[in-house]
Amino acid sequence: MPRKTGLGRELNLSSKSVKTRTDSYIAMISELNRRRTQVAAGGGKKRQEREHKRGKLLARERVSRLLDEGSEFHEIGSFAAYGMYEEDGGCPSAGTVVGLGHVSGRLCIIVANDATVKAGAWFPMTTKKNLRAQEIALENRIPIIYLVDSAGVYLPMQDEVFPDRDHFGRIFRNNAVLSRLGVPQISAIMGSCVAGGAYLPIMSDEALIVEGTGSVFLAGPFLVKAAIGETAEKETLGGAATHSQISGVTDYQMADDDECLATIRELIGRLGEQQRAGFDRIESVEPAFAPEELYGLLPISASSSYDMRDVLARIVDAESWTEYKEGYGKTIITGYARIDGWSVGIVANQRLVVRAKSGVKSQVDEMQAGGVIYSDSADKAARFIMICNQKKIPLVFFQDVTGFMVGSRAEHGGIIKDGAKMVSAVANSVVPKFTVVVGNSYGAGNYAMCGRAYDPRLILAWPTARIAVMGGAQAAETLMQIQATKREREGEELSEEERAALLTEIQERYDSQTSPYYAAARLWVDELIDPIETRSCLSTGLEMANHNPDIPPFSPGIIQT
Repeated sequence: MPRKTGLGRELNLSSKSVKTRTDSYIAMISELNRRRTQVAAGGGKKRQEREHKRGKLLARERVSRLLDEGSEFHEIGSFAAYGMYEEDGGCPSAGTVVGLGHVSGRLCIIVANDATVKAGAWFPMTTKKNLRAQEIALENRIPIIYLVDSAGVYLPMQDEVFPDRDHFGRIFRNNAVLSRLGVPQISAIMGSCVAGGAYLPIMSDEALIVEGTGSVFLAGPFLVKAAIGETAEKETLGGAATHSQISGVTDYQMADDDECLATIRELIGRLGEQQRAGFDRIESVEPAFAPEELYGLLPISASSSYDMRDVLARIVDAESWTEYKEGYGKTIITGYARIDGWSVGIVANQRLVVRAKSGVKSQVDEMQAGGVIYSDSADKAARFIMICNQKKIPLVFFQDVTGFMVGSRAEHGGIIKDGAKMVSAVANSVVPKFTVVVGNSYGAGNYAMCGRAYDPRLILAWPTARIAVMGGAQAAETLMQIQATKREREGEELSEEERAALLTEIQERYDSQTSPYYAAARLWVDELIDPIETRSCLSTGLEMANHNPDIPPFSPGIIQT
């Protein structure tokens, strides 16, 4: 049997530094919760009251009543479009509520239009968010439920929503592909469903429609009048009775939202059992240390050090850790663990400055910077990733990386090839991958540690996350030097005061773009979470991934030879 090693250490909760870190992090969590409450309000109280007067439930109320009592709802993209489209009045949560939850005991992905936000109109980020929901259903073969209540494309931005590969039309393409793969799709028409948007529910396996509020048609009354001169009332043209009793477009005519949601629960509850991937799971064991202690471990400063093993010890099951190549490639930690009973392989950046063998006997040990990927670390990680693929063990990446090591010594040692091996192993990995952005996520380190471009089944971020091509200070200095050189060529010499002002201006702009809220707004990450939610989110993600039994053979590619 492999030798099990201890993971993490006890935290001195009375320590001044721990208290300072805890207070700082709790303040960040408070801000996260404040902003989350703000976006959850959608279009505001007046519009919410208007929906209630129409006899409709709000999007989040619909989701809540659909879910099993007491079950968790893991929202995805709650900060989508955050701070964007302000000239158009904003689009909180991209006008759509999306998340993972259990319905009649089955894990589903749920998509609910928020009619309080521009009548549920589709902005560019609305499309991206809906496509992400369908991608999750496709990758994991889990049922998808659409609660439709949308006025269709937001016309002032139609050029960014309608014609391209990953625009509105991709939604219907995905409907067809999901159907071919046998992934259940159920749609409830609970409000407007207009024009091209009419295809989404009707291309689902089954469609429900609510009397009085639900309507679906390719052209509404005004367009019909303008196009062919016919005068038709909304209900006659595309209401519940029309499509349930005359056209046969919809399958179930529902009296109200509550009956509609109850019927969806019945339909999901009748689904047959599907084959699973068979990822290993045993009885869950709580972590060795309280997850709340994460607040006292994590520094607010991007450059401060901490031991990633202490972080992992507050997420993984106690006594489940077996480290791989513990004494080699110390700026990346690799090992087997369990998260809520699920067997996983963990690849995590180490933020401590560590002492590592140079590989040449005549030379003394050298210090390696924390958060930097060296050749030996990349080599170790690539091999571990390949082993996990061989063993059919899902991978979890914990990112706090400033990039690969640079300089002549690193280049002579082949850092590019070793880095390419790691990137190749991540890209070709066939087992499910999950990513948690703990702190920095810079440059090629983002790629090697399974950033968005490398198809993690879920990518989560903590409030301390920073995603960019490089750190703010380095980027600002580089950009300042470029601008200063340009001005000098034009005969302008910057004073020290002007250089300092320019540097500050560039760094502030760059820092705003590395904010986790900036990343979440653009869906570079699926969700911003409180660190203590990490274990629960990953467990749900692993349960989700286990629904797809189709795991192709692993081939590492030529770069590994």
